[in-house]
Amino acid sequence: MARGAVKAKQAQSLKNQKAGGGSKAPAKGQQRGRKRHASGGNPNQQLFFSRLRRRAKPAYLILAVLFAVTFAFLGVGSGANSGLDQLFSGLNLFGRGGSSVSKALKDVQKHPSDPKGFRALATAYEAKGDSPNAISALQQYTTLKPKDAKAWSELAGLQLGQAQDYVTQYQAASQSQQLAAPSQAFRPSGKLGTALGTDPIEQAAATTASAATTDLYQRATLAYNGAISSYTSLVKLQPENANAQFQLAQAAQTAGATTTAIAAYKAFLKLNPGSSTAAQVRQLIKQLAPAPAAPAKKSKK
Repeated sequence: MARGAVKAKQAQSLKNQKAGGGSKAPAKGQQRGRKRHASGGNPNQQLFFSRLRRRAKPAYLILAVLFAVTFAFLGVGSGANSGLDQLFSGLNLFGRGGSSVSKALKDVQKHPSDPKGFRALATAYEAKGDSPNAISALQQYTTLKPKDAKAWSELAGLQLGQAQDYVTQYQAASQSQQLAAPSQAFRPSGKLGTALGTDPIEQAAATTASAATTDLYQRATLAYNGAISSYTSLVKLQPENANAQFQLAQAAQTAGATTTAIAAYKAFLKLNPGSSTAAQVRQLIKQLAPAPAAPAKKSKK
């Protein structure tokens, strides 16, 4: 019975502990640990997020006002045509400019004698990076407005850039042409070479590559000639434009128009004798100038 009384007392004690909230208070001499937060987290962390929420409230309010004003300004939901889609399409984030080209083309078709349409069309093509069509539009514009020096300068710059691009492509095509028939460099000449014949596969590849290089050479030549013509028109309108004279000389020299290059270099030196490149220009003139003819020898009687 004593053992049963002890068990009953222990059960009653356990029941009282559960009813009273669980653990006993720590002893007087026991070291107290860090006070824990009721939710199990760090009270400093909770305080930080509370402050963050309080500081964010004014920002939320400002954003809400801006959002409402934007909707009222753009007319979203009111049936107006000035919506968000038109706002972003007007920004032209992707630089396509297709609508500008189509609009300019329509204006040119309606008014083929109006130079403004070709000017707008050239600008639209340049925005797309379409140099060939921009050049064509500027050529039409300068035909209608031949005294626009700025347009001649722009046209000449585009033509010169196009010529340089063709030269780069020509150099790459020339290398491809050499690689297309590698055995040609080691083939013997004379009767032995004729007897050996040529590889038909290499011959076909070489013919295709040769046609490509010839086409690029002709394109580069036409582009350089166009740039020379445009720079010539520019210097006629602005004969004291030293930079235009220098650009004309450079284009002419590259294209092999020696006489035009020498005249333009001399005009540049006359307009800008103190240039930092004056010495180099004088040296170029000496290199381009034809050598004087040797005096004829007198025949002995």
